[in-house]
Parts: sequence; C-alpha cells; structure tokens
Amino acid sequence: MRSFDNRYAGARVVVTGHTGFKGAWLSLWLTQLGANVYGYSKDIPTDPSLFDLAKVDGLIDHTIGDIRDFDSFKGLLHRAKPDYVFHLAAQPIVSKSYSDPIETMSTNVMGTTLVLEALRSVDWPCVAVLITSDKCYDNVEWVWGYRETDALGGKDVYSGSKGAAELAIRCYLHSFFRDHPVRLGIGRAGNVIGGGDWAADRIVVDCIKAWLAHGSVPIRSPAATRPWQHVLEPLSGYLDLGAALARDATIHGEAFNFGPRAEQSRTVVELLGDLAAIWGFDSPDAAYKIIGQTPFHEASLLKLNCDKALLQLKWQPTLSYAECVDFTGNWYREVLREGQDARASTLAQIERYEQLATKQGHAWSRYS
Repeated sequence: MRSFDNRYAGARVVVTGHTGFKGAWLSLWLTQLGANVYGYSKDIPTDPSLFDLAKVDGLIDHTIGDIRDFDSFKGLLHRAKPDYVFHLAAQPIVSKSYSDPIETMSTNVMGTTLVLEALRSVDWPCVAVLITSDKCYDNVEWVWGYRETDALGGKDVYSGSKGAAELAIRCYLHSFFRDHPVRLGIGRAGNVIGGGDWAADRIVVDCIKAWLAHGSVPIRSPAATRPWQHVLEPLSGYLDLGAALARDATIHGEAFNFGPRAEQSRTVVELLGDLAAIWGFDSPDAAYKIIGQTPFHEASLLKLNCDKALLQLKWQPTLSYAECVDFTGNWYREVLREGQDARASTLAQIERYEQLATKQGHAWSRYS
C-alpha cells in the first residue's frame, strides 16, 4: 500500500500558493503520490525558486491568480472539481508585515475567507486543509508547547493576520459547513528549513547566498534557539490530515499542530556550523561573522504541543536534527554547487523521507 492510504493516487488536488517554497515541495510530493495537481498562485515569489528550478509547471496544471480574486479562484475550483484542497497561499514574511500591513492582512485574512466562500459553492465530496501558522497563538511567553485549545491572537500584524484567519475559518465552519459535502481541517506549523527556499530574511537562505558569493554571513543573534524543522515534516502532517478527513468525518473542523521533536532545538550558531561543514568549510569561522549579541528571551520561543496529532492521527515527526540539517545542506550543495537536477534531488529526498518514516513504523508511510 502506498503512503497516506493511497488516497492521493488519481485524486484531483488543488494547491494554493503552489509556487512558494512549501507549495512547490507539496506539489512535487503529490505528483509522486499519483495526484493530478492544480496549482493557483499570484506569482512566483522569489528568483531563483524551487518552482522554477524543479520545473514544477511541467508536472501540474499551473494557474496564475490572486487568492483575493474570488471569481478567478472559484472558476478554477469548479474546473478542477478537486477531491482535496490545500490552502497555502499567504503573505509569509514577518518583516513585510511591517512594511506592508494591508497586503498582509488582506492576503492572509480575506484570502482565506474567499477560499472558504468559494468552497461553499462546492456540491461534491471534498476535503480542504487550511494552513495557518504557529503564530496564530496568543504568545504569553510560557516555556511549554501551545495546544490546539489555547487562545488565538497576536500582538504584531503577521501574528494577528494568522489569528484572524483562524477566526474566519471557525465562523465559516459553524455557519456554513456543518451540513456540507466539504470537510475542513486546519494545519498549524512553525518555520521550516529545506532545500529550495529563497525567501527574504531566512537565516539558511542568507547563508547560501553569502557562501555562493564566497563570503561569510553576518549573524546578530548567535545564541537564539529555534526548533529547526525540515519542510517535509509539516507537509507529511498536512497530507496525513487530508487523508484522515477523507475517511473520518469526526475530525471535521479540527485543528492540528505539526512540529519537530523536542530535541530539535539548537542555537543559530550550531545550525550554521553544521551547514558550513556540509558546504565544505574547513572552519565555521570562515562561514559566519558575529556582529552583535542581540538579547533573546528563551520563553518567547513559540513551541507547539503535537500530542493531538499523535493521538488522533498517529502522526509524529520523522527526522532527527542531524537528518534535518543533512537534507537541507545537501540539497543546496548538490543542486547549486554540483549542478544536479533540482527536481530529481527533491524527489529523491521525498523518497528517502518516506523510507525513514516506514523504517520508524509511522502510520502514514508507504509500507506501514
């Protein structure tokens, strides 16, 4: 039996935000699972991009359209008649939320609302997995992981936009989707790393750009600790949630956290040192330069409690910290320095990830 109960083989799947980092990885994984993918995004957000490097447009139905264009998205929905919808389209950059708060709010809140409104018109069985963020939680600066029942909110524009999107989903769920052929699920995850990311203000991206130019990357918060997570971890959760919703109506409307293992947390300088070794630096001192010591409050770190996903979906993360770094560093080294094919490298990592999940006995994996 193939992964995820073979639910995606031959299925029609709409992915919004398919040209982004996570969206491109998800689209490639779905094609490998045998799905017919219909992508909808307003543009290709970075240059270079995984979408272009891996030539994803040659594998899927590729539509350029703004998620806030209701008629355009609804038209695609009714043309594709999907069995599954994964809504990833968003303004994902925190720094941009300060320079353009209206764009952030309109994309993340109204974009999600318009997706829900379009789904109201669906009259066939369909599963929709709506992706928000760990930033949707009201961060009261405690040290333990947030659970799905904890309060939503946000003190900055980006966090507020994610909390507001969650409220829109909740309102639509109770108002329109209680007796409806569409089943809804919500996926929440934190920041991810992985090959093919070129977004602004990302530490791994900054490293790769500097190292390609034979320079070192400046870092301001070397002691800052993050729960580093490879992009395939939450994507496996989203796919698992979609498959679970298709077979189990009792989780309709439920939200699930998808995060890394507790031991994944490492400092920025530890991550950079490990990536530098994969890149080929003899000494990490040549890879980065500490230019400041910005104070960092450990309690402000947002951690997710993923017990609900383990209990109800039997989902759990697959990669160790070392494997997460290995996947990430080797993708960039193979594709950018050694000239290997980006699509082949990405699909090979997906295959390796599935094999590791199978070896660990994860419920969703191919031979479990």
